[in-house]
Amino acid sequence: MSKISRFGKELYTGERSFDFVGRRILWYVISAVVLVIVSGGLMLQGGLNLGIDFTGGTRYTVTVEQADQDLADDLRSAVGDTDVAAADGATVRTAGGESIVIETKSIADGSEADQSIIEAITATADVPEDDISRTGIGPSWGERVATKAALALGIFLIGVVLFIWIYFKEWKMSVAAVVALCHDVLLTVGVYAIIGFEVSPATVTGFLTILGYSLYDTVVVFDKVKENTRNLGLKKQTYAQAANLAVNQTLVRSINTTIVGLLPVVAILYVSAVQLGTSSLKDISLVLFVGMAVGTYSSIFIATPLLVHLKSKEKDVVDAEKRAEARMREADKYAAVPVFDDGMPVPAADEPEELRESESDDLHEAGVARGTSPNTSPTGRGRNVPNQQRSVSDSGAAGRPQPKRESRSKRK
Repeated sequence: MSKISRFGKELYTGERSFDFVGRRILWYVISAVVLVIVSGGLMLQGGLNLGIDFTGGTRYTVTVEQADQDLADDLRSAVGDTDVAAADGATVRTAGGESIVIETKSIADGSEADQSIIEAITATADVPEDDISRTGIGPSWGERVATKAALALGIFLIGVVLFIWIYFKEWKMSVAAVVALCHDVLLTVGVYAIIGFEVSPATVTGFLTILGYSLYDTVVVFDKVKENTRNLGLKKQTYAQAANLAVNQTLVRSINTTIVGLLPVVAILYVSAVQLGTSSLKDISLVLFVGMAVGTYSSIFIATPLLVHLKSKEKDVVDAEKRAEARMREADKYAAVPVFDDGMPVPAADEPEELRESESDDLHEAGVARGTSPNTSPTGRGRNVPNQQRSVSDSGAAGRPQPKRESRSKRK
């Protein structure tokens, strides 16, 4: 059996366990600090870099014989060198093997600025003006796109709440899952803003995709939590222990699934950002990369610990905690009873009784119970002898003298 398989087996059986639930305050603090950092970066960047699909603008599509990144870079420089203010910071990307798309701020059709940009494109790409198509996107279109994106996100969140509530029959699981999703969205948006990638419709698609991925991982963990906490009153675990076991049991699966999912996303991100330059693949791949990694983190460190926190006051959970404490006290009944160890002196057989009694007193002061010490056990059983209530007196019923307790030195 490989080390990974053995490690996964130990996590599943509980032989090895990481305390995710018990350290939930630490995870909350870490997540809060990260969210504050990305929120500060978002404010410093002045918000997201919205594309013309949201803000409005002008799009020029150039048909060429071979569309490559070198030509796209040349067109970006040529358009930026014009005296048109709306062309500053123009976005240039390849679209297939024979088209290059140039996006600028809104420019009036047929204006002098429009003609300057077209002349720069034709001179750089060596194409006739007929091979350039121009499309104007108004602000109203961008507002409709943003409204529909927000509507899709709202419908998705409502569907998540209803699905988890119906499937698990537990509204607190819905709350924990939605909090984890919001955590993923805020963190991904902050990272996206700090890097400065342009937000396009492909970005919105990526956001919806990572929400589904994060929800999928959370549902898998919650399903294991439900299985481990079923009939909690008949088990010897608390709700927190059972939930933590569920996270450990699904830990290897979550990590493996995330790695397998991230590998192609990393490849797409590298090709789109390094090889192709600016492209719609870069927009969606960055969202997928950050969102998938953050979604796995939130499923393990946020959703389940938050669920345990929300259910900590329920009667069944509190009763399970009390039973666990009672079992611990029962198992630790004789934990305070001292025992001899290898370092303690053992009296010799011919040692005087007075010296033995002195050593016995020393041992008793050191915490070692003597045979005639008072019994601290409430049941009168155990390692300690009960207290002697009175001396043994002679009785005629036995027909003989009764024995009396004497020290060994006085015995005959």
